[in-house]
Amino acid sequence: MSQADDIDEIEGLDDDPITDVVKVMLRELGEKPERDGLIKTPKRVAAAMRFFTKGYGQDPIETLNNAMFDVEYDEMVLVKDIEFYSLCEHHMVPFFGRAHVGYIPNGKVVGLSKIPRLVDMFSRRLQVQERFTMEVAGVIEDVLRPQGVGVVVEAKHLCMVMRGVEKHNSFAITSSMRGVFNSDSKTRAEFMELIRHRPDSFA
Repeated sequence: MSQADDIDEIEGLDDDPITDVVKVMLRELGEKPERDGLIKTPKRVAAAMRFFTKGYGQDPIETLNNAMFDVEYDEMVLVKDIEFYSLCEHHMVPFFGRAHVGYIPNGKVVGLSKIPRLVDMFSRRLQVQERFTMEVAGVIEDVLRPQGVGVVVEAKHLCMVMRGVEKHNSFAITSSMRGVFNSDSKTRAEFMELIRHRPDSFA
């Protein structure tokens, strides 16, 4: 980030209550918020936290409703390897990874770019991976009314890496299967096989 970008990001945050909280935290940690390297830190942290949690101000249902189309297509639609970054609600440290989202339409499809947007909206909140996975699946099910939807999330949690058990190579996998993804083993197996496939290139 350039100095100009940094100034733009923190401009107008003097009255943000998060800045006062950060100053108190710095003092409690043994630091001096007024020292040169930390003078702008409270504003930077406030700007970062507002960005990391901007999903609270976004409506995922509205996003999908504005991009639905009538299409007679009844095979699986899959968007995989969607990168996401979130904050664990227990320690407010990051967890991040990939989400894979598939559904079988029932007369309606949604613009493909809206699925990553949906993942971003729910990840940009204080989260636990299990709820995050179910929220993505639930909105697609409620809005599109597909024959089925499947969501798999793979994530590394820094609360497990930097503290606690300190297991650096561990990651968590969660899934939510709805409709035919839950009732039909063949559909579920196809979905799992597709998300495991890694194409060499898209030449």
